[in-house]
Amino acid sequence: MDDIPDSNSPDNDFSHLNADLLHTILELVSDGIWDWNANTGFVYRNPGWYEMLGYPRHSLENSVFTWENVIHPQDYPHVMTLFDDYISRRTPHYQTEYRCRKKDGSYLWIEDRGYVIARNHDGSVARMVGAHRDIHLRKSSVEQLERRNQSLEALVAERTRELSRVNQQLQLQLDENRSLAEREALTLVANRYRLEKVLLEECERAQRFRLPLALIAMDIDDFKPINDRHGHGIGDQTLVHVAQCLESCMREGDLLARWGGDEFMVVLPESSLETAKALAENICRAIKANPQPGDVRVTLSLGVAERQVDESPAALMARADQALYRAKAAGKDGVSA
Repeated sequence: MDDIPDSNSPDNDFSHLNADLLHTILELVSDGIWDWNANTGFVYRNPGWYEMLGYPRHSLENSVFTWENVIHPQDYPHVMTLFDDYISRRTPHYQTEYRCRKKDGSYLWIEDRGYVIARNHDGSVARMVGAHRDIHLRKSSVEQLERRNQSLEALVAERTRELSRVNQQLQLQLDENRSLAEREALTLVANRYRLEKVLLEECERAQRFRLPLALIAMDIDDFKPINDRHGHGIGDQTLVHVAQCLESCMREGDLLARWGGDEFMVVLPESSLETAKALAENICRAIKANPQPGDVRVTLSLGVAERQVDESPAALMARADQALYRAKAAGKDGVSA
């Protein structure tokens, strides 16, 4: 189903609905109804939505992040693809089935349908409504029917349990291997692969929900002379010490990564340019306040950039790198934006 007709701007009839009246009506509906005001970020969810997932009424944050956080990790990429295609008008409707995490930690199969009822003048979504419907019984019934049609059910169940145990072991090994593959061997912070992966995800998220995103590029001033005078052993110790100091400055959700050589980068989700500059200044002070191995004096030059609308990860990194060069040209040991 297409967007509701005559909804190309927020001043159509739907945008004049009395929100309090609408939400009062929705309090009586048993299905999980949601109402997203994309211009403010506020998401209303009726009591049926909370009861379906076992949460007290209106106990969660009224934002899109609540929805993101309850989607099963395996279903999340597919759901976001369908959602993006619909709000960007690449597909005529939004309807999908996926698992949502309940308050007790279990997962419930739901059907999610949504409709854009108002758009801004630039075509972006202004308001969207939809419903979550419990389809767990139907899903469970199908699974039970499939099991009945199998011969030697007891044997299959035992084999399934065995496979589950093996899969858990393999998953643990996979998680460990993934962690090692995404960490830099010397400093143990995220490596270049992890940085590029996370930056792409955060750029897509910032674009989808109109959130700020900042990036800090930095390197150690005059690092080559440190290696030349004190040897590579002290140089490596310096890199490790700098990485540890940088990690102590990070906030929850920030990603510190070693880009290469003596250069590091920090991805700052939901952060403005001013926030990133303040963190960069704090990093400068922390580095100078911490004694380095072998009495080496270490300072950093830092470049800060905030993501622009429709900007790619590569373009954002290039602007942060340019800001870093400006900090170098300005005399080092400082921050440039």
